[in-house]
Amino acid sequence: QVQLVESGGGLVQAGASLWLSCVHSERTGRTFSSKFMAWFRQAPGKEREFVASIHWIGGITDYANSVKGRFTISKVNAKNTMYLRMDSLLPDDTAMYYCAAGDRRSTNSRNWDYWGQGTQVTVAA
Repeated sequence: QVQLVESGGGLVQAGASLWLSCVHSERTGRTFSSKFMAWFRQAPGKEREFVASIHWIGGITDYANSVKGRFTISKVNAKNTMYLRMDSLLPDDTAMYYCAAGDRRSTNSRNWDYWGQGTQVTVAA
């Protein structure tokens, strides 16, 4: 059973930068086996939407058009940690940000197997 724990959210002004982190662990002590990790976000009253994903071994990345050029997804395998660097934040980026892990790359939240509890990002105008 994979456990994902996000951190790094907060309240910032528009135009600011913020880092999010997601640490994964296996409750059974086994080696992490998911092939992909991703960030999704969900604003109040809206569906959960894809933000970015990364292949855990190869590092291939994918971004939603709305964040391309502003957000950067990365990882440090030795630390079991995935990151999301968010630059030029906009009020529309305000949402709960979730970390996900799974065996297929997908922009559909239903295709991901494991989820963290989320971390709130609020961008003030």
